[in-house]
Amino acid sequence: MKFTDGFWQLRPGVTALYAQEAYDIWQTDATADGPGIVITAPTTVIRGRGDTLNRPVLTTTLSSPAEGVIRVRIAHHEGGTWHGGFELPGAAAGGAGAASIVDAHGVLETGPLTARIAPGAPWSLSFEVEGRRVTGSGHRAQGYLQLTDDAQVDPGVVGNARAGTAAPRPHTFVHEQLDLGVGELVYGLGERFGPLVKNGQTVDIWNADGGTSSEQAYKSVPFHLSNRGYGVLVNDPGHVSYEIGSEAVERVQFSVPGEVLEYFVFAGPAPKDVLARYTALLGRPPVVPAWSYGLWLSTSFTTDYDEATVTSFIDEMAARELPVSVFHFDCFWMREFNWCDFEWDPRTFPDPEGMLARLHEKDLRVSVWINPYIGQRSPLFREAADQGFLVTRPDGSVWQWDLWQAGMGLVDFTNPDATAWYQGHLRRLIAQGVDCFKTDFGERIPLEVDYFDGSDPSRMHNLYAQLYNRAVHDVLVAERGEGDAVLFARSATAGGQTMPVHWGGDSTSTLVSMAETLRGGLSLALSGFAFWSHDIGGFEGTPDAGVFKRWTAFGLLGSHSRFHGSQSYRVPWVFDDEAVDVTRTFTHLKMRLMPYLYQVGLEAASTGAPLMRPMVLEFPDDPAAAYLDRQYMLGSELLVAPVFTESGEVEFYLPAGHWTSLLTGETVEGGRWLRETHGYDSLPLYARPGAVIPWGARVDRPDYDYLDGLSLRVFPGGEGSRDVVVTTPSGASRTFGVDLAEVTR
Repeated sequence: MKFTDGFWQLRPGVTALYAQEAYDIWQTDATADGPGIVITAPTTVIRGRGDTLNRPVLTTTLSSPAEGVIRVRIAHHEGGTWHGGFELPGAAAGGAGAASIVDAHGVLETGPLTARIAPGAPWSLSFEVEGRRVTGSGHRAQGYLQLTDDAQVDPGVVGNARAGTAAPRPHTFVHEQLDLGVGELVYGLGERFGPLVKNGQTVDIWNADGGTSSEQAYKSVPFHLSNRGYGVLVNDPGHVSYEIGSEAVERVQFSVPGEVLEYFVFAGPAPKDVLARYTALLGRPPVVPAWSYGLWLSTSFTTDYDEATVTSFIDEMAARELPVSVFHFDCFWMREFNWCDFEWDPRTFPDPEGMLARLHEKDLRVSVWINPYIGQRSPLFREAADQGFLVTRPDGSVWQWDLWQAGMGLVDFTNPDATAWYQGHLRRLIAQGVDCFKTDFGERIPLEVDYFDGSDPSRMHNLYAQLYNRAVHDVLVAERGEGDAVLFARSATAGGQTMPVHWGGDSTSTLVSMAETLRGGLSLALSGFAFWSHDIGGFEGTPDAGVFKRWTAFGLLGSHSRFHGSQSYRVPWVFDDEAVDVTRTFTHLKMRLMPYLYQVGLEAASTGAPLMRPMVLEFPDDPAAAYLDRQYMLGSELLVAPVFTESGEVEFYLPAGHWTSLLTGETVEGGRWLRETHGYDSLPLYARPGAVIPWGARVDRPDYDYLDGLSLRVFPGGEGSRDVVVTTPSGASRTFGVDLAEVTR
């Protein structure tokens, strides 16, 4: 949200009060995190006692909830409106900072990170990583803004206007501005489908169901990562508005409604270090089951299907040697108008228990689609309404609308009894034989409602996705075990990475949409999410055979892979015979890579590093990697450059060193751009210098004994020796010592 009109003036209807000086600075042991620094910042420079009268101040508190992390709290009125922060499971008891006053400066040190506040005017708060200043808050950075009803700000609508879930515009805001250095780039802020580098953009943290071809996001995360060795989380699950070098071009501005703004600064110095500290504080993903890495095949959305259709798909895939791990039933496994009542439509699935047993006999897992709404026609609607399990309007009536399903209500997950009731239906499905759930929706969350626990609706709009997915994930953990629980979720906010997997939402069936889908996944990866997927071939419309084949190659070189669409089946033979061959090539390749991919997944659970990694994450010191969003690293060893052209021509960048094509064995010197032309059965897939890839012996399934028949593919260009760990799905592990110096070109 932009408050200023150029450098000197405010927009009409805006009044601003800025922290002008650090009037007094004192050390305290009474912050939320123990030891800290408190600063009184008057909104004018105090030259005499009279200046302290009728003068608002901003109170800024510095503390540290975990090593290498500093919390900054800016309050106009401490008792005023604040949405409250995110859960911080990694916070240290008693805090992790050392506070002191040194030459009248307030200093807070925690690990490699230091915050330093200078006394007097002008306002100057700086952050240092390993002694190097990385950013800071300067003159007119901390501000309290008041808006009149007709203030000329925020001319657009944030969120789904037609659905009535657009963000409100309150009358008071607090903002902070942090310096942007020369050449500094900003990443993250959730699953954003525009450019990977966020400089120059206005970004609103407000979940919406807008598709992948818009500025809206299903997964809005108020966390950004800088290439200068730090990250920042705005600790507010409500509406956060960012201006990233777009209003004040030398700064990143973030603002929240109300009286209080709280944010955390995370130390690097490397981007991986930032993500490790961020996910340590907000939570890391669990280990996801090995079977979930295999191909997921869907009925698609509005297609006609019954058990015979499903069985024919499975049998035809097997006959063509196309391994499938999970079969997914989309919405119409339930009767229309009844979603979501958790009952199989008896007209098409008269024997669900028998059908699920037969699918399990084919060595398949089963996923079913659900959402947090209940249509009025379902008997469950009246049951939930009578027990107070649905979100209500302020007058006490049940909130309902006709979008998606006629007269649907919204389950109130702030009510423990409602959550238990919802989970009870999921347990019944698990008892029938369902293995996992696709948790769709969770973004169109209304505002003019009351919640059971009294939550602020603006706080709940983004946070609802967390409660919804947590309710489902907890059931899977309880019923199937810690290592066998997995979702296929669309909506999320900060902390959602603890409930994988997430997928990219409704893309169109074009090469352009394939590219924007990749940008969304890379942006989400830099927001702390390790596991991610998308609809191979696109969701809306039907891809032509070329798009389907290119997308298949891309989709099977990621953490999770799913064939899914809207109005058409996505089994490969409906496109052409070559699509079958391409699917076979890349499913078999992924099965061979499972010892490597599964180990990278274990690394994600222990460090927070994503499986699909933007180039800047692996090569932060290579300036050419900073903007790359048409290629990625799969783990630390493999570079993937999907083909986004009909001709098969692809342009990509190899960092310095000796790279080897995993598919052909051809060796190439990096440190330059390359242009290649690929058929549908190929794409640029390069092992980095000195890479060691554990290579599995099976191509028929993802969950096998990786040590049985294992080989190590060792690539030239490395030095010294390294240890390579291979862990099987059963937990057996073996470490191999590899002498890289013995490998020649």
